Amino acid sequence: MTVSAPPSDLAPRLAGLALADIPVPNGREEEWRFTPLARLAGLHALDSATHFVSFKVDAPSGVEISEAVSIDAYPAADRIAAAAANLSESSLQVTVPADAVLEQTILLRLAGADGAAVGRFSVTAGKYSQSQVLLDHTGSAAQAIAGHFVVEDGARLTIVSVHDGDRDNVLAGQHAISLGRDSCVTHVAVTLGGDVVRMVTTVDFTQPGGEAILSGAFFTDAGQHHEHRLFVDHGVPHCRSDVMYKGVLQGADSHSVWIGDVLIRGNAIGTSTYEINRNLLLTDGARADSVPNLEIETGEIEGAGHASTTGRFDEEQIFYLTSRGIPEVQAKRLVVRGFLTEVIDRIPVEDVRARLLAGVERRLGDSSPLFESADNE
Repeated sequence: MTVSAPPSDLAPRLAGLALADIPVPNGREEEWRFTPLARLAGLHALDSATHFVSFKVDAPSGVEISEAVSIDAYPAADRIAAAAANLSESSLQVTVPADAVLEQTILLRLAGADGAAVGRFSVTAGKYSQSQVLLDHTGSAAQAIAGHFVVEDGARLTIVSVHDGDRDNVLAGQHAISLGRDSCVTHVAVTLGGDVVRMVTTVDFTQPGGEAILSGAFFTDAGQHHEHRLFVDHGVPHCRSDVMYKGVLQGADSHSVWIGDVLIRGNAIGTSTYEINRNLLLTDGARADSVPNLEIETGEIEGAGHASTTGRFDEEQIFYLTSRGIPEVQAKRLVVRGFLTEVIDRIPVEDVRARLLAGVERRLGDSSPLFESADNE
């Protein structure tokens, strides 16, 4: 585990900049030092695009689906998100009408073409609406994504983002979330597939009373790189954020990165925030970098805290299960399932939960390095 001191200002600085004014990262920058640039399929260096992400939308009646050619400025947190926003020919627009209460989940499937593809979309939850959207990333293409979620006053939006691409897939980009007065967003990210996944989630409270609940689960296998970065900007009074990310790693050169940046500005009195990242290393050769950063500019808050843990199995848990006749390997599998289920159970779509739990089961099958190491003992 790596823990470092926070920078003097956690806020991203790329919003509003032209792509040509953003230098191509070389890996020595703080925000890129964990990322294997050579494996990004050139997404970090794009200055033009000929391939574009395709979007397939399945939405209940009443939801407005359109395509915008004239696109507003995007609050990019890194160069990949800026490239996706600036180089996309258009932006998919999904709008939930005000006061609508949707029982059916909006399904948005994202797939790339050959080469490095860029894509941009936005979801607007109208005032006092209640809705949920599922983003399903699959396939083998390299994708740069710029997603924007606007949660208007009094609205409640649940976002589930599933990253389960083929083993050679590269996925990178940003989900930028803007919250209105007394609105609430629940964002759940689950990462299982791909070669390299680097996703940035940013939250901007624009009016008092907003709430952001951010959760993530990832299972990183041998050779995979899974990176999740968050920036929560408390810039107005009386807002709340709660962050919980949990990861499991197994196999040689499995690598996860979690960066949790929370900024409480001087005028954000009455803020309540907490973030935690927990990582479970199943085998030797796995590496988890975890950096929680909390910057507080006012003392008039309700509470703020963060935590990060990385380690192996709790021997007391394993002893408890084995003492009741459960074989050790099976006991460890049960612990892993329970560890990740806490996050996966927050997904409101039953068949998606079942699919993801089945993916976890496959990774814990007889070919798992965990199983092999037990055989050799």
